[in-house]
Amino acid sequence: MFKTSKIIFFLALFSLITSSCGIYKYSDARENPTNADERIKKSMESGKGFRLGGFGNKGSGEFMFASSNPLWRATMEKLDFAPLNNVDYAGGIVVTDWFNNGDSNEHMKITVRFLSNEIRSDALDIVIHKKVCNQNSTNCSVNKIESSLNNEIRLAILKKAAQIQNLDQANIKKKLGEYKMFPDKNNKKKKKKKK
Repeated sequence: MFKTSKIIFFLALFSLITSSCGIYKYSDARENPTNADERIKKSMESGKGFRLGGFGNKGSGEFMFASSNPLWRATMEKLDFAPLNNVDYAGGIVVTDWFNNGDSNEHMKITVRFLSNEIRSDALDIVIHKKVCNQNSTNCSVNKIESSLNNEIRLAILKKAAQIQNLDQANIKKKLGEYKMFPDKNNKKKKKKKK
């Protein structure tokens, strides 16, 4: 008796849950977008979904392309005298090919590593290698050099990047006009007190 009433109770509960009591709405597949982002947007607009703030975001959401990054552009301009061997914006590295100043048997290679997108002194790591070969170029030695040239290249790139950034900001200001981030406190109208 107890077993049968238990089975009947679960069957009734199951049929109640699975029956169409207004929870399920028929939808035509042709009316629903196939793109997941569009479905999410549609659901959010109709009030069917929710988001947990920034939960699940990967990274800061701020990306700079090579054409908009002042450090990258400055590096390309300052190293335009040398042939480039490896240029990887995603990896943050620029490597020149071996070059020399003429008939010398000394060759140099410059590597620029981007440690940050910000224009500051520790944003770049400059590594210079020097290759010295004998007269018939059969025996070569390669050494990493630390000299004032490393800092000269870093400073030249940083100065050029600052100039590029200032020029970009001036162009934006010219295009958009004068704008203020915060209201001017001195120009606020004083509220009149009611008597």
